[in-house]
Amino acid sequence: MPNRPRNLDSPLVTTVIKYMSRAQTWAYRRTGGRVGGRWRIGAGFRKPVPTLLLEHRGRKSGKLFTAPLLYLVDGPDLVVVASQGGLPDHPQWYFNLLAHPTTRVQIGAEHRRVRARVASPEEKNRLWPLLVDLYADFDTYQSWTEREIPVLILQPEDSSD
Repeated sequence: MPNRPRNLDSPLVTTVIKYMSRAQTWAYRRTGGRVGGRWRIGAGFRKPVPTLLLEHRGRKSGKLFTAPLLYLVDGPDLVVVASQGGLPDHPQWYFNLLAHPTTRVQIGAEHRRVRARVASPEEKNRLWPLLVDLYADFDTYQSWTEREIPVLILQPEDSSD
């Protein structure tokens, strides 16, 4: 595994992540995912990874936010990883989904209603190798942090609700 970047814990890193996410979300929405729909950084440079937009409601503010995330298709479900690049804390969207699990995602121009839940240890053991095959840097991120990186399953929500 590569050594942990020296300045990974710098507040500048979270600021850069926030503004890059906003820019990617803006481009993704305006192009229906044609721009921003594939992650091409790190391990994604040689093997681009599909990206979705995840809506999440602030657990304290109630405000609606959007996060671009890499995803894996697992049958009818979508799988996302709360890696946040190996930073020491879980991303805010993770905590927001715990408080408000029913939400929407956008894949390309399509919007889907989903319900999020944290993968069980057994599910994570099955999914982690698939996720690492999708984006090898997930293993690197896990090596950079002491926290257990959560895997979340986004299950289709019946649109008649």
